[in-house]
Amino acid sequence: METRIRTADERREEIAAAAASMGVDEDYISTLVDTFYERVRAHPLLGPVFDEAISDWGPHLAKMKDFWASVALNAGRYSGKPVPKHKALTSVQPWHFDIWLGLFRATLTDTAPSPEAAAYFMERAERIAESLKLAMFGLPEIGAPGGRRQS
Repeated sequence: METRIRTADERREEIAAAAASMGVDEDYISTLVDTFYERVRAHPLLGPVFDEAISDWGPHLAKMKDFWASVALNAGRYSGKPVPKHKALTSVQPWHFDIWLGLFRATLTDTAPSPEAAAYFMERAERIAESLKLAMFGLPEIGAPGGRRQS
């Protein structure tokens, strides 16, 4: 029995087809990103944090669309380094991630083309948030308020 190794393009096509079966495509990703960040900017706690970090929203939204297309469709267009960018944000606290995830979940509830699509994105968002939180704050230690490591 011969094992055939799939090419990156074949794998990308398979992922895009699976996403399309849930109603996920580039148009939906654009809607998701635009709607979500509109809500983030209007949020009384997250809005100021994001506005402090982002001076020009057009390029940021384009980058986030590339990011989520790469995550959801394996589009391969995102090549940034999110961990160093986020670690530089000194006003971000661990609890901001819970609010971010809540807004993301609500946006999916309102916009996702199917329950499967909502679950698909939410699972990835939770993993991304956890990874960023661990990179930024490390593992919480007993007695360390807010999850920041004590030195």
